[in-house]
Amino acid sequence: MRHIIREYKLEPGALEVQYIEECFLEFRKKKTADEIIERLKDREHLILLSMAPSPDEDGRLIPVAFKVGHELTAAETRLPLCDLFEQLKDCVRFDLGKVFYSWIGGTRGEWRGQGHYRALTEQQEEWAHRHGYRELVVKTKNRFYGMRAALDHLHFDIVKFQPHPSETAQSKVYLSKRIGMELLRQHRTERSVVEAA
Repeated sequence: MRHIIREYKLEPGALEVQYIEECFLEFRKKKTADEIIERLKDREHLILLSMAPSPDEDGRLIPVAFKVGHELTAAETRLPLCDLFEQLKDCVRFDLGKVFYSWIGGTRGEWRGQGHYRALTEQQEEWAHRHGYRELVVKTKNRFYGMRAALDHLHFDIVKFQPHPSETAQSKVYLSKRIGMELLRQHRTERSVVEAA
C-alpha cells in the first residue's frame, strides 16, 4: 500500500489538525489552530497528514492520521517546553545535536492497523534527518496502550517514566530514538509526499 502524505505550512496545517483532532474521542483537550500556531511559530516544525479514500466512495481523499513535531532546545522560554526540557535533560543529550519532539498525532479509529502512523513516523524521521536532527523524542500517557504498542513497534526506547501522584494511568512515558542512515534503511512504507496547497 502506498501512503499519501501531505506536508502543510503552519496556518493551513494548524486548521487541518484542529479539524482531525475532533475525530478523536480519547483526546480530552483538543488543540485549537491558534494554540498550534502559537506553539510552532518561530521554530522549525513539521505538520504531516496521511490521506485515504473516503468511505463514501466518492473519490475524495480525507485525512485519517496526523503527526506534528518541532525542534526542542535547552534554551526554551515557554513554560510547557521548559518543563519538557527539564524532564528530558538527564536522559537526552541536547549538547550533542538537534532534538526533534514529536508533539501530537494519531490515527482515526477506522483506519488503525493499516500503517498510516508508521508511514507518518518514517516520513517524520526522514525529514528530521535531512534537517540535521540526531534524536527524536515523544511523550505519551501510560493509559494510551495502543500508542505505547505502536511506539514499541517503531523501536522507540523508553528513556523516562514520570509517575502520576494518584493515578497510574495518567503517568507520563518519555521515549526516544536516534536518527541516522541505519534507521532510515529500516523504513518499510511506500509513501508519496506532496506539499499541501
